Amino acid sequence: MKNPAFFSVLILVLASCQDSEKFDATGIFEATTVTVSSETSGKLVSFDIEEGDSLRMGQQVGQVDTTLLVLQQKQLHSQQRSAEKSSPDIAAQAAALRSRIAHQQNECDRIARLLASGAATQKQSDDAQAELRTLHGQLEGLLSTLDKNRSSITESASALQYQKEQVEEQIRKSSITAPIAGTVLQKYAERGEYATPGRPLFKMANLGDIYLRCYFTASQLAHIRIGQRVTVIADFGGDEQYEYPGKITWIAQESEFTPKSIQTKDSRANLVYAVKVAVKNDGRLKLGQYGEVRL
Repeated sequence: MKNPAFFSVLILVLASCQDSEKFDATGIFEATTVTVSSETSGKLVSFDIEEGDSLRMGQQVGQVDTTLLVLQQKQLHSQQRSAEKSSPDIAAQAAALRSRIAHQQNECDRIARLLASGAATQKQSDDAQAELRTLHGQLEGLLSTLDKNRSSITESASALQYQKEQVEEQIRKSSITAPIAGTVLQKYAERGEYATPGRPLFKMANLGDIYLRCYFTASQLAHIRIGQRVTVIADFGGDEQYEYPGKITWIAQESEFTPKSIQTKDSRANLVYAVKVAVKNDGRLKLGQYGEVRL
């Protein structure tokens, strides 16, 4: 009671100890980003998005020129119809030959009756039977040829159909759509520019479900587990802080050196383990913002 300086120092030490206990880990808010690229080549005839726009999953945001693809599709369609129409009508083409075979069969039967009554010779019967066999051979050859031609035409038509489907798929891929529901973070192209496969057009992320990538020391691993509920404190500068419920969704299997921008509870620790804590964003949290975790 007689040494106020001692108590002042003691209060400062206790305050610093309390400050060190405010958090168990720190990190940066991040989100799973998706970079959308062009899948076809062509001029961007439309691309009406801006950074900060909110998009629905599957929403069309742009279109690559498909003029040449549409013309190619029409050409393939005409070729396919032409091929299908050129397919032979086997029944119609074989009808005349079948009629001759039927007539020859009747002739053979008539000569056989005459031969039995002695009104025809054996040679006449043999010649009639030979003619009938010739006609049957011609019919078999004709049917075989027509069947091969029809199979070839059918295969050609099928190949054209596959080409049409490929072109249709290219036309479908020429529509630029949002793969997820989220917010446009960056825009890399403008309407009128030429798009090529693989060229990034824009980057987006779902800012509603973000996570804090924080770091724990090895001694803290025994106190955390996947699925564990924690408290996340978002620092907005000064004394403005907000608490959010969080859930640990991922723990790194290997340690890494402590990033320079990260503080740990044990300042002597050189190796830390990265941990992802899922947080529901109420609109205030921003990517790259500093945050803390309290177990």
